[in-house]
Amino acid sequence: MIVFQAEILKFSSKGEKSGWSYIEIPRALAEQLKSDYRKSFRVRGKIDQEPVQGLALTPMGEGNFILALRASLRKKIRKEESDIIQLELEEDTDFKMEIPEDLELCLCEEETWINQFLSLAKSHQHYFIKWINEAKTEATRTKRIALTVEAMEKQLDFGAMIRMDKARRNS
Repeated sequence: MIVFQAEILKFSSKGEKSGWSYIEIPRALAEQLKSDYRKSFRVRGKIDQEPVQGLALTPMGEGNFILALRASLRKKIRKEESDIIQLELEEDTDFKMEIPEDLELCLCEEETWINQFLSLAKSHQHYFIKWINEAKTEATRTKRIALTVEAMEKQLDFGAMIRMDKARRNS
């Protein structure tokens, strides 16, 4: 477990990360979490005493990582850009992500769809699954599964699928 303080930062323009609120995890701290590792991995612990689990550390080069902070978490801890937060983190070795049965059934209709989904980075698989599972109505869930299948057919990652859907709705 590592304990440290960090300032909440925000990307102004950084491609798909534009607008993200995040904290930086310097190489020395990342090494304490998971030695000699340069890929994304999950952490758990507390942020300002708020329990968290399954949060992804994203590599940013030279051994440094970032931890994105969702708006819902920032709201719970009542912190925004430039605020200082207290973190207690360790690697989340128990993190598991299962494909929902209804999504898996749809993706398995074409072998290329399920293969495309499984070839995505675990973090992108997680974006799709979380987005589907957060649907409040069955109609919304069905629409999101259909969009996910279409994204696999077109070999799109999560961000590209969201942009495609937004462009459709705006035209």
